[in-house]
Amino acid sequence: MLTGKRIVLGVSGGIAAYKAVEVCRRLVDAGAHVAPILTRGATRFVGEATFAALASERPHTSLFDDPDPIPHTRLGQSADAIVVAPCTARVLGAYAAGISSDLLTATLLATRAPVVVAPAMHTEMWEHPAVQENLGTLVRRGVHVVAPEEGRLAGGDRGKGRLAAPETIVEAVASVLTRGHDLEGLNVLVSAGGTREPIDPVRYIGNRSSGKQGHALAREAADRGAKVSLVTTTGLSGPAGADVVRVETAAEMAAAIETRAAAADIVIMAAAVADFRPVDVADQKLKKRDGVPQVVLEPTPDILAALGQRKTPGQTLVGFAAETDDLRKNAATKLGAKGADLVVANDVTAPGAGFEHDTNQVTLLFADGSAHELPMADKRTVAREIFDAILERRSNR
Repeated sequence: MLTGKRIVLGVSGGIAAYKAVEVCRRLVDAGAHVAPILTRGATRFVGEATFAALASERPHTSLFDDPDPIPHTRLGQSADAIVVAPCTARVLGAYAAGISSDLLTATLLATRAPVVVAPAMHTEMWEHPAVQENLGTLVRRGVHVVAPEEGRLAGGDRGKGRLAAPETIVEAVASVLTRGHDLEGLNVLVSAGGTREPIDPVRYIGNRSSGKQGHALAREAADRGAKVSLVTTTGLSGPAGADVVRVETAAEMAAAIETRAAAADIVIMAAAVADFRPVDVADQKLKKRDGVPQVVLEPTPDILAALGQRKTPGQTLVGFAAETDDLRKNAATKLGAKGADLVVANDVTAPGAGFEHDTNQVTLLFADGSAHELPMADKRTVAREIFDAILERRSNR
């Protein structure tokens, strides 16, 4: 399944380094050309001779003592993928901060190939806010994470932080390479963020949406080769090369989407669009001394419903349903009413899910009545799962 693929296997200095030997063997058995990089810490746990015997070339251990004068550049540019297993807290932090303190971190910064990291460390280290923030930074940049498992740890205690099984890590690498540019040739339109409907020049009606999930979807689409248009209300950066349109109100978002929807193969309405807006907008700030204003509301354009009515042949339309109760019932009603192919439903009252969080827990509801519940995960992982589901449905048409 990995025949001919060049895989750089980074091994950092944790007790789980011994499991990297099995990762190496499985990668080679799958047909990959494996180039190991061992950090100085890794060599305290595993020997160079072991990897020399099992890998496709001798292990690399230094920026300066390697036969190649610029080993990090050669390894980074020639790799089809880089996997770091185990990935310690130090390597996570250096990679997130862009610090090339050794051959492994320099290679990670010198590649455009997909990167898979398999963290392993003690539970307290794994749960430390600094480690989680570094991990979140890497995920937002498109790094693939094979989460650690719960189990027996060094020292005899138990908890989360145990390196994922070697077969799980190899399957993740294969999945990343198989996925590749599977959206190449497709136009993807994504909306993101919460709209703001002005009451006066200072105040507005809005919601808590941060736009993180929509931006994660746009980045995932771009990384998988799609031509991306992103209509967003946030100041978050869009993926390189994308057509990024900044809007504020539901009407502005509707206009931007209307001009782009017909050319899109996949339209994902991840934005939290306000359902109502003030009928009259004051041209000056409303003053408290003038008494309590009467704000009369009217409906905003129903963008998803309009897209459902104008859906072009072969187009896939995805909506989002942020709910606080009766999640599946309300989302299923929305799916049928809007003419969407898929609705991504999430309970925004669930801890760690929905608005403003870096993680999400969603249920995918399809027009054929089937459903798929995803576990709590970072929003980039959720984005990957959504596109995997979209492509599977498109291939089955």
